[in-house]
Amino acid sequence: MARGEEPLLQRAPSDASDDRNVEEEDALLTGQHTLRRDRRDYGWLFWREVGLFAWALVATAAVILLAVLYQHQQSASPGKNSDSHSAKPSGKRNMIFMVSDGMGPTSLSLTRSFRQFESGLPPDDVLALDKHLIGSSRTRSTSSLITDSAAGATAFSCGFKTYNGAISVLPDHSPCGTVMEAAKRAGYMTGLVVTTRITDATPACFAAHVNQRDEEDRIAEQEIGHHPLGRVVDLMLGGGRCHFLPNTVDGSCRHDQKDVIAMARDMGFSYVDDRNGFDGLRLGSAVKLPLLGLFARGDIPYEVDRRNMESTYPSLDEMARTALKALSEATRDSDKGFFLMIEGSRIDHAGHGNDPVAQVHEVLAYDKAFTSVLDFLNEDDTDGVLVGTSDHETGGLSTARQLHKAYPEYLWYPGVLTNASHSGENLAYQLRDHITSHASEPPNDIKTYINEQLLQKGLGVYDATDDEINSILDHPDPWPASYVFADIISRRAQVGWSTHGHSAVDVNIYTSSPRQAKPLIGNHENTEIGEFIRDYLDLDLKAITKELKKKGAAFDTVSEDGETRSWMGKLPSEGKELAGFDHYHGEFKRDMEHGHTH
Repeated sequence: MARGEEPLLQRAPSDASDDRNVEEEDALLTGQHTLRRDRRDYGWLFWREVGLFAWALVATAAVILLAVLYQHQQSASPGKNSDSHSAKPSGKRNMIFMVSDGMGPTSLSLTRSFRQFESGLPPDDVLALDKHLIGSSRTRSTSSLITDSAAGATAFSCGFKTYNGAISVLPDHSPCGTVMEAAKRAGYMTGLVVTTRITDATPACFAAHVNQRDEEDRIAEQEIGHHPLGRVVDLMLGGGRCHFLPNTVDGSCRHDQKDVIAMARDMGFSYVDDRNGFDGLRLGSAVKLPLLGLFARGDIPYEVDRRNMESTYPSLDEMARTALKALSEATRDSDKGFFLMIEGSRIDHAGHGNDPVAQVHEVLAYDKAFTSVLDFLNEDDTDGVLVGTSDHETGGLSTARQLHKAYPEYLWYPGVLTNASHSGENLAYQLRDHITSHASEPPNDIKTYINEQLLQKGLGVYDATDDEINSILDHPDPWPASYVFADIISRRAQVGWSTHGHSAVDVNIYTSSPRQAKPLIGNHENTEIGEFIRDYLDLDLKAITKELKKKGAAFDTVSEDGETRSWMGKLPSEGKELAGFDHYHGEFKRDMEHGHTH
């Protein structure tokens, strides 16, 4: 304040302020408003204020109108991979559903720590899957608190619970329409990509209907189109060639002389069965649909072993990218997109085998394919969403193991797994082949082979005990031997397992877009995932179910003794444990006992 100036609060009131005070007092006493301006005060300043107010009012209204129009436009036709709040967008769209068979939450912990240790990564470096976690799924079936893959996949394909062993068949043994069948009927292109047999439970549930999952011969026929609805799959890539070959040729595991590959060709399928044939597809740019690709007699080898056989088998990621490219090209000029199911199938088998080495490499292979799908969605012009989950957890995996009665240390050792170059399954095959080709070899020489070639070179274990080596020698068949190899490395890594079967643990749900998959955020029944797929693609499964029931009888057969046999195969016998049909304890075990390989 300048020297000589009085504070504002101490200034004497002016005549004008006195007049205003009097007017205000009169107004308060009389209840009449005072006019503080006379007519000459309405000059250009007043009208400028009125103009500014009017302009602001019009501008605000325009902004609101534009916002409403924009919101309406976004709702009517969402942009590429937009995070629309609706799980049921309009217009062309693609749906990629990924299944990590047998992968529970601990599989991620195990694999994340393994990757960080192997690559020298910081603790906050995570898998692609970790960045897209949105919820979890409850997995029980109608026949057990612990589901098998058939009942689990039926929940995804039909949106219904069923009994263990059922392939898209309900507890009353009636067929339920699947999202793949409905998608094909609605005009979408469809595909299946797996690393097991294409006739295994998960892929079968999207394109076949049988009462018992072990009827893989019947499943093979239905998958190529011998089916009440005709062909519903445009592209199939995986293993399982033996179920498509007649039992008159080497490499077949069928119980009859049907040549399903020839049947598929007659129905218009292109067919490839080796690495050269796959490479000729040029990662999808040279595909002629429909396409059947069967790259192994049974299952494609574990990734830890397959990577040493690149010239023989394609990877999950390569098959996934091929399918994405092929289906995208096929729907380029269509007003419909595609529905593709991709399964990281052998995570489950690694759990059954209690093999942590196979487990981490299978999860990494799945994570790589997951990343490729994300990249595709980001680059593609068509709206689309990825949803991924597991049908169940396998093995009761724990990243901890108590080896002694004393209170344990809080440790597990991922470095032990980095030293291994082969799965227990592969080492068991090597042992069988060695014993077969060295039938007269003394037991001590076989022990040396086991220790030096299999345990040291294959598992990176240099401190095997005599008891461990003898245990392998005492159980040289691939089935028990693979368990022993897996236990040897699990103990040293301090990785725990509670079962060679499945468990009832809740499994994770992943997505490319939490807003598009908003209905799946949180904890849900597995059937809600099937419902989401149905709603996202705007499918009518009830109509498909009705058609299956109406047309199915025409595919029934009559036996020589006059008995009618359902197109969905035989019914399970009363009280039969359907979970026993699990591949790893059924056909797969018998295959190894009979000396079959990949």
